[in-house]
Amino acid sequence: MTPLYECRLKCELPQIVEALVRSVHDTPKIDHIDTHDLPSRRAIVEILTDLYSLLFPGFIRQDLCHANLDYFVGDRVDRLFVRLRDEIAKALLHGNEGREEIAIKEAKDRAEQIAVEFLKRLPEVRHLCETDVEAAFAGDPAAKSLAEVVFSYPGFHAIATYRLAHELLLLGVPLIPRFMTEHAHKETGIDIHPGATIGEGFFIDHGTGVVIGETTTIGKRVQMYHGVTLGAFSPRKGQALRGKKRHPTIEDEVTIYPNATILGGETVVGRGSVVGGNVWLTHSVPPGSRVAVESPAPKIISSDDSQV
Repeated sequence: MTPLYECRLKCELPQIVEALVRSVHDTPKIDHIDTHDLPSRRAIVEILTDLYSLLFPGFIRQDLCHANLDYFVGDRVDRLFVRLRDEIAKALLHGNEGREEIAIKEAKDRAEQIAVEFLKRLPEVRHLCETDVEAAFAGDPAAKSLAEVVFSYPGFHAIATYRLAHELLLLGVPLIPRFMTEHAHKETGIDIHPGATIGEGFFIDHGTGVVIGETTTIGKRVQMYHGVTLGAFSPRKGQALRGKKRHPTIEDEVTIYPNATILGGETVVGRGSVVGGNVWLTHSVPPGSRVAVESPAPKIISSDDSQV
């Protein structure tokens, strides 16, 4: 060990530790110490994997057959109930300053009720996911099979995760729904807030860079491409608008092409409309509209750099 290293170990590192501890005391808004445990990120990812195995049996665990399906589903439901109950209870206790046993017991009881109700909703989530798979297959001539969509399409996986998270949000679960959709965001590049309302048969092609805000409403059989933003105007005091409609409404059978931006809670894109690529839209358009960016015709340059 060199003398310089010994000096750093004995002198500088303790100073760094002291400064960091002092920083924690001075900036308490970004620590979570001496309070209830937060939900486990790792556990939520494992819960998502188990949920996928129920929504899409045979894609996660590939040794399934109809003879052992009852056993497999029963085992997964039992395991999911326990995991969901425990993580939901932690989420419900978030922000509770006290450690009173009655509060903990109430949270656990409520978490059990929510876990059961959520599991009851899985058949309906499966139905919605089936419509999304069918929409992706019908809308993409490059798709060779429904199985290819389930197995490999990032847009479909982001939507499936959203549908699970949305149900938990409707049941009053904090933290966990947002973590689920942000996990999908990290995996796919598609950012869907769990508070959005999305109808059946939704298809996101390619997907990277798509943003769908919290109060967005999307109707049935809507198709969109990469880079689309369904967003809100950005006020200085955003918290003042919490709970208000800030994001657009997209009616049934609308197509939105790449990099279009549609903003505002009062903005409605009417049924059957087509929004072209790179459009910036902040007002409503009636059903059947065709919205495009006005631009001059492209210039073609020859190999000798002369204009054609």
